[in-house]
Amino acid sequence: MSDQSINQLDTTPVVLLIDDSQFVHRILDARLRSESISLIGEHDGKAGHERALKDEPSLILLDLDMPVMDGYETLRVLKDDPKTRDIPVIVLSGMDSSQDKVAVFDLGAVDFITKPFEITELRARVRSSLKLSALLKMLAQKAQIDGLSGLFNRVYFDDRLQEEYDRAVRHGHPLSISMIDLDHFKSVNDTYGHPAGDTVISGVAQIIQQQCRSIDIACRYGGEEFVMIMPETTPEQAKILCDRIRQSCEAVSWSQHPSRAVTLSCGVVGADNGEGLTCTPAAMLEMADRNLYEAKQSGRNRVKATDIGGTLIQIAKAG
Repeated sequence: MSDQSINQLDTTPVVLLIDDSQFVHRILDARLRSESISLIGEHDGKAGHERALKDEPSLILLDLDMPVMDGYETLRVLKDDPKTRDIPVIVLSGMDSSQDKVAVFDLGAVDFITKPFEITELRARVRSSLKLSALLKMLAQKAQIDGLSGLFNRVYFDDRLQEEYDRAVRHGHPLSISMIDLDHFKSVNDTYGHPAGDTVISGVAQIIQQQCRSIDIACRYGGEEFVMIMPETTPEQAKILCDRIRQSCEAVSWSQHPSRAVTLSCGVVGADNGEGLTCTPAAMLEMADRNLYEAKQSGRNRVKATDIGGTLIQIAKAG
């Protein structure tokens, strides 16, 4: 059974088989080869859980009778872990009593197939479970998207900030964040109406998306305020990126008010490496917010960037 590159997960559903039988691995590898899936495998429950955390499969096929950690305990661990609890699990087992079936369904399995299984039936149930998995992922993603801007929302930002902070500390990588606020936005709504204000918010969101790199995480924080998480990015690099966004926004001619430019101010904070991340993610956000406030107080339409220690990187401003 060949393991596929994780880069393929975006296009090909990954199915993880956890079964101690080499025969089952060989037969499913052969019989499911015609399906549009990438089949990966482990031979005990503990390794299976670790693989699920690493590769984030769309579906798990799980045997019950295994060494190290049996299928019941594996299923319990998978469903107790926030990172794996939403992955559908089909149990494959030679045990077919009603008690066994009730037990695994109570633990969160979506299906139960008795060995020896009929391969056509297994294929059909795999397809059905993968459709369920895709639907759940779509619903989860929609819950993370802000409807007006099309960016991720604040809930998603809060989760990802902690994740990226932990990753930067663990690997010693740089990390920066920014808070962006539109200048005098209330006057746009008051003068030209809320539809014009909505157009500005969605337009600025597009500018942010255009300027961001694939690794950056742009979110609408609320109202006319945006936030960005910039992994692998020093405060100096983040300042440059945010100033490009500032300049692009200032250059736009808005169809509903062509004579009225829209500008933004930005507060940036970060660290050149993981060792510099000496505060909490919440404290980082407070520092970025303070830099944003000071950018506003010093004239707006500018970017103030510092490192976590408070050292001023540079104030980038219009003119």
